[in-house]
Formats: sequence, C-alpha cells, structure tokens
Amino acid sequence: MHFRANVVAVVTNDKGRVMAFERSDIPGEWQLPQGGVDMGETPEEAAWRELGEETGLSAKEVSLVAEFPEWTAYEWPDGPRKNGRMGQAQRWFTFQVKDAAIEPVPDGVEFQSWKWVKPQWLADNVVEFRRPSYRRVLLADDR
Repeated sequence: MHFRANVVAVVTNDKGRVMAFERSDIPGEWQLPQGGVDMGETPEEAAWRELGEETGLSAKEVSLVAEFPEWTAYEWPDGPRKNGRMGQAQRWFTFQVKDAAIEPVPDGVEFQSWKWVKPQWLADNVVEFRRPSYRRVLLADDR
C-alpha cells in the first residue's frame, strides 16, 4: 500500500481570497484543483498542468508565488483502492492572479463552477477527510 503523489493549486487574489471550485460529480462540494504527478514530471510541472486542465488558467493569468515546504497526506475514507493506493501525499502550490478581473473556466469534468472564498470557509467546507490538510496549508499563515 502506498500514497499517490499529488499536487494542489491554490489561486489567490490581493484581497486574501482563494478560488474554490464546485465538483461536477458532487454538486455542493467545493475544493481546490488537484491531481496526480505523472511519471517524469516535477510537482511544480504537475501543478501548472492540473491548473490549466481543470481551470484554464496559465502563466498568462497567474504567477506562482509559493510552495508549501512539506508534503501533506490523507487516507481515503473508504480504504485502499484496487491499485494499492491508500490515499494521497500532496505538494501545495500558491498562485496569484495577475488581474482582479481574471476568471477561470472550469473544465466541466472535474468542476462546474467557482467562487472567491475566505480560506477559513474552504477549510471548513471541503469534504471532511481533506480538512486537516486544507487547514494545515490554507490557515498556516492566517491569510
């Protein structure tokens, strides 16, 4: 059993808000863009790729401003998957929008809509098994 290497993209604005995305498969459930690290890819490359795939945002709209210095991890609540993965180990990357008018384009597969929220709101409202990681990173510097 092992953890899947994963990345999380936090997009912020100059008002201390983060972009939260509503899942397409579970309406009313909000989270951040995230995804696996492909073979031969660095976590930073994976963060840029996932951000682009799931939100349409690129270096034209956002700047990479920080990387959380540690991996976070969580176990899936329903136990290990068939592929032997028991959860995810994640690297978190923070991006800043270059212009307040920038809007993502949710991919319609992972996400169906988005909104600006306070980090505390997202940490309190993400699915329960992800909350410790969200609180650890999003509330680490009291954004």
